[in-house]
Formats: sequence, C-alpha cells, structure tokens
Amino acid sequence: QVQLVESGGGLVQAGGSLRLSCAASGGASTNLAMAWFRQSPETEREFVAGISISGGSSYYADSVKGRFTISRDNAKNTVSLQMNTLKSEDTAVYYCAAKRFTWHIDPTRYDYWGQGTQVTVSS
Repeated sequence: QVQLVESGGGLVQAGGSLRLSCAASGGASTNLAMAWFRQSPETEREFVAGISISGGSSYYADSVKGRFTISRDNAKNTVSLQMNTLKSEDTAVYYCAAKRFTWHIDPTRYDYWGQGTQVTVSS
C-alpha cells in the first residue's frame, strides 16, 4: 500500500511562489505515474499537472501552463510542484495522487491520494 504525504503549502501574496512536495512510501511508488490535483469549496477536484513514471514527460492544465512545473526524484520517492506567479484563483487544497501506468486528468482513475495541503494566495 502506497502512502503519499504532501508538504509545502501556505499563505503567499499574489505573484509569489511556493513549492509543494509529495513523499511516497510503502510500495513501488517509482512504478507509478504521479499527478497534482486541487480543490476549492467552489470547484470540483481538478487536474493540475501529471508526470510520467520516468519523469520524461509531463502535462499541465491550461490554467497553470507556463507558471507551474512538476518534477520527480525517483531515488528519493518524491514529486514536486513548483508554483510561480501565483494568482488568487490558485487558492485551493492541493493533492498528490498516484496511479499505475500513466497519468490521467480524471481523478477517479487514481488509486492513491495524499491528505492535501492548503495553498492560499492573497490578492
């Protein structure tokens, strides 16, 4: 059973940056595709970014493309999300997720989830 633990959330002013991290343990996490999702009280859980098992390919939601970067370190079993030029609409709880084979934008396809970390962007 894979466990995912996110860290790095917090309060930041608009235009600032945050880096989220997700540590995986308890299973073959290096054989899993990883992704970040986010959810606010006003929205359903939405895809933010996904990365392949090798880390060689990634995909971003249009709303974060050019501002966010997903990366992974398989030696350390971690995946990160660097968030730059943050906007108030980026405010949400951010979740790390993992699934077999490849990432997907549909959250119901994921087998493992972290507990979430709050990101609040003040305008």
